[in-house]
Amino acid sequence: MTALTAGIIILLLVFLFLGMGIWVFVGLLLVSVTSQFFLSGFPLDKIGTIAARILLRSANSWELSAIPMFIWMGDMIFRTDISQRLFNGLAPIVNKIPGRLLHTNVIGCTLFAAVSGSSTATTITVGKISLGELEARGYNRGISVGSLAGAGSLGLLIPPSIVMIVYGILAEVSIIAIFAAGILPGLMIAGLYSTYIAVRATMNPELTGVPDPDNPIPPVTWRCFVDLLPVFILIGIVLGAIYSGIATPSEAAAIGVVATLIVTICIGQFSFRIAMESLQSAVRMSAMVVTLVLAAALLSTTMGYLQLPQSVAGFIAGLELSPYGLIVALAAFYILLGMFLEGISITVMTLPITLPLIVQAGFDPLWFGIFLILMVELATITPPVGFNLFVLQGLTNHSIGQVAKVSAPFFVLMCIGVVLLTAFPQIALWLPQQLSGR
Repeated sequence: MTALTAGIIILLLVFLFLGMGIWVFVGLLLVSVTSQFFLSGFPLDKIGTIAARILLRSANSWELSAIPMFIWMGDMIFRTDISQRLFNGLAPIVNKIPGRLLHTNVIGCTLFAAVSGSSTATTITVGKISLGELEARGYNRGISVGSLAGAGSLGLLIPPSIVMIVYGILAEVSIIAIFAAGILPGLMIAGLYSTYIAVRATMNPELTGVPDPDNPIPPVTWRCFVDLLPVFILIGIVLGAIYSGIATPSEAAAIGVVATLIVTICIGQFSFRIAMESLQSAVRMSAMVVTLVLAAALLSTTMGYLQLPQSVAGFIAGLELSPYGLIVALAAFYILLGMFLEGISITVMTLPITLPLIVQAGFDPLWFGIFLILMVELATITPPVGFNLFVLQGLTNHSIGQVAKVSAPFFVLMCIGVVLLTAFPQIALWLPQQLSGR
């Protein structure tokens, strides 16, 4: 059997099992076992031995311990009033900028992303506060929802990010380095969003409503910075511990959980109920992410036995695509996948094939990690399975089509960000190089 035939069969198996509505990690395991049995001809006892070895080796990865810690940290913050304090602190600061309070979506999501690690948590937490405030003040509903959809996806790009940890483990690149690589691209995307909002608001002031004299935005005072202090403390502790070399990402995640507990106690928000509910939620989410990583490891091994990555790489090399032609082809491929799958699934399913192609084409795996995460971010606002679209549908009661329509300008802006990142790879690579002393 040729590698092309094997690849087509594996692809059909993926669609078959996932189309049956079973859990993604179970579907990937079934694809791996079925492929090894029918395509490689391995007996079941050998498949079991291979699976046990791969799953145990992957499960013993120390880096995986950071995932439940960061998820727990973000979930505790989600259940407190820190997001309300974030809005209250930002509103007076951005009120004089064209676009006014619309910038709280972008800046709020950027800051909250630095302590949550999750796109969904970022969108929900900021959206619960900002959308109601913006609607009450007469802001255009479309740009309010669209800006939140785009900015909420920054939870994947601004470190610490769960997808970054997954990529670092699977691609065997430094998690500290990929965290650093995401900072400037994340700020660039946020800057594109805020610039667009400012230009739109300048051209059409009606988007920002009319200031309400009965509910004015207070002036900038020391109180603004007090409200922002909890978020800045947590960002400083977690990222400071990582980049100073005091702690690994996994250790910094544990430090972040302790710091979050202390902050919630200091602001009077801690309760045993919040701690237990956030812990239970973190366990459920972590189990989902980790099982996906383990299933992906077995699928990668299966593809290796079938020599599929090498064959696909050879096939694409035979097309004689330029390096940038390869990037365009992969971008289209990921946008297509984003219409049907969520981000972590896209990452774990495709990386065994796409990473060898990228390395062969001469691209830095660290840079590709940021490119891939931007593609995953695009997936969060791509119908019909964009997670942020579903979140905003629940928050606004709009249809998926309406949410996707108002999110379209921010989809385009993120595509512009991808083009800039591809044209100027140092946007992602400069900071990791400075930290490593290269």
